[in-house]
Amino acid sequence: MNQDLLIKQIVAEVLKNMNSTNINEVSNAVKNVLKSDKVTSANYPLGEKIPEKIKSQSGIKLSDVTLDKVIRGEIGSKDIRISKETLELQAQVAESVGRNAFAQNLRKAAELIVVPDDRILEIYDALRPYRSTKQELYDIADELRNKYGCTINAEFVIEAANVYEQRGRLKVVE
Repeated sequence: MNQDLLIKQIVAEVLKNMNSTNINEVSNAVKNVLKSDKVTSANYPLGEKIPEKIKSQSGIKLSDVTLDKVIRGEIGSKDIRISKETLELQAQVAESVGRNAFAQNLRKAAELIVVPDDRILEIYDALRPYRSTKQELYDIADELRNKYGCTINAEFVIEAANVYEQRGRLKVVE
């Protein structure tokens, strides 16, 4: 963490806790900033402020991605896909400015990185109204949770199945 950023975060924590009469609370807040690995809006844009933390899905550092390497064929499309870790950093930035719903969407996206693209499209299609039964959606949720470890997305699919049932949007089986 660069020193200017660290100072800004410490000052922000002190200012936030200035109404506290307990010096220990202020001190603890500063200690939390010092030991925190979380990023904030002060780290944004991540590629400029903390490029060493940005890696592609295949593990290539952002600083190693150059036009010359692309032209020479050393870097392909799979080498520039966003990683789960980078999406988590973006989620932390969003949370730091109170955009919690956006942060949750970034975490959903991070989970889905391990799911093959063609399967994501199939799931997307299955989630459209009248395309799936409740059991089919529950089966998709089970697959997401157990095969891919996508717990947030599995809960989302279960919620969708239940809402579709309440609103009469499930596929009718005859």
